[in-house]
Parts: sequence; C-alpha cells; structure tokens
Amino acid sequence: MKLSIIIPCFNQIKELYDCLESISKQRFTDFEIIVIDGGSKGNFESILIAIPLKIKFVSEPDSGVYDAMNKGVSMASGDWLYFMGVDDAFYDDDVLKSLIPYFKNDNVKLFIGPIIYRFKKDDSIFVKKNKGLFKPLWSKQIWLKNTLPHQGMFYHRSLFEKQCYDTKYKVLGDYAFNLNLWRRHVPVLIIDTIIATCGTQGLSKCYNWSLYKEEITLKTEASFIIFKPIFMVIATTKFVLKKLF
Repeated sequence: MKLSIIIPCFNQIKELYDCLESISKQRFTDFEIIVIDGGSKGNFESILIAIPLKIKFVSEPDSGVYDAMNKGVSMASGDWLYFMGVDDAFYDDDVLKSLIPYFKNDNVKLFIGPIIYRFKKDDSIFVKKNKGLFKPLWSKQIWLKNTLPHQGMFYHRSLFEKQCYDTKYKVLGDYAFNLNLWRRHVPVLIIDTIIATCGTQGLSKCYNWSLYKEEITLKTEASFIIFKPIFMVIATTKFVLKKLF
C-alpha cells in the first residue's frame, strides 16, 4: 500500500514550505509527494532541500489547478491519492497512521473525513459555523451544494481510470468529479477522523459569480437540461446569501 499526496501550487513558496513541513511530521511514512507547480518564479530548490522528504517536483505552465492535479495523477505510483492545497495541513501527526485500516480495506474505493477551516474574522458565516468544522455528506444533498471537502477525501487510484478532472472547470472540477462518483454509486466510507486544517483563501471560497456559473453548468451536464432553471435559482440564492453574510 502506498499513498500519493498531490499538491498543485503557483507562486506560493512560503505556503508550500509550511504544507510540506506539516507532511514531514507524519508518523506514517509510506507515501510519496508530488508537487505540480504552474511555472512559478522562485527558489523552490531551497525548499526541497530543507524538507527531509522525497518529492517529485514539476514546474511548467498549465491550464489551471485541475490540469495540475491530472498531471499529478499521471505521475502517481500510489494505490491511494490525496489532493492537498498549499494552505492545508494535517490535523495532527498521527492522521495518516490512523487511516491504515481504511487503506487496507479492499471493499472501499473512497473514504472521507471531516476538516476544520482556519477562518478569519471577516470570513463568511458559512465557513465559520460549527467553529469551522466541515463534516462530509454522501447523499442527495450533493445536488444542492458541495458536501465533500476535497481535503478530507482519499481516492483509490482506480477511480481515475475512467475519468480525470474536467479542465474546463476552473473552480469546481473536484465537485464535478465527486458528483459523477456519487451518480455511479461508488462505495464510500464516511469516517470521524478529522483529516486536515484548511485555509479559506482557496478558489472555491471567493464566492464570485463565475463559481456559481460553473455550478449551474456541471449540475446541468450531470442531469437534464430541464433542471437548469432550478439549478439557476439555487445558485443565485447561494450567491446572494454568501455576499450578504
């Protein structure tokens, strides 16, 4: 069993160092790290030398975060894949060690745990609720909102044999991917172990209208065109609420 931790980044040298340092403290060590940088200008070599980990590093232009993540998948040699943002960190030093039974469970292709947002005072109340704790849901609610935090998700690599992230989505490619897995009735295990602490400056936390346009498109493509007006109402309502609160 081996885990591949895939980290897309761009012009985030300090954040990448903090992220890698978090990983280096894990007591479980059967993993590889794949950093896919979008062609940043900076001294990444100093970071790679400073962190005592074996890291596959690629720096070249890409068409966005999901293109980078797909590159990471193609380079991965692990049985399991985990996608980590540079502003994410594992919740504690024993997170990966505690997941060993799930990695070895042949009946599970996807397991998901909660995350905690490191929110700021001016963040949306939707991020700050439950003291930042976000618990995943694998249910029909996925049609209303993204109920699956990618920082809490571990995918068996076989799930990427039939599909990868759709790069036409710039913000919600993981939502589209997970919605498709839900429609395929992929075996899932929801666990209680808190996986990571996460920043709130990611693309999906900007709450601009382009995000909701993507949401309308991906839901329509995953269902039927007749549902598009419903998805438009849902998206518009969420957009207004998150701008207000």
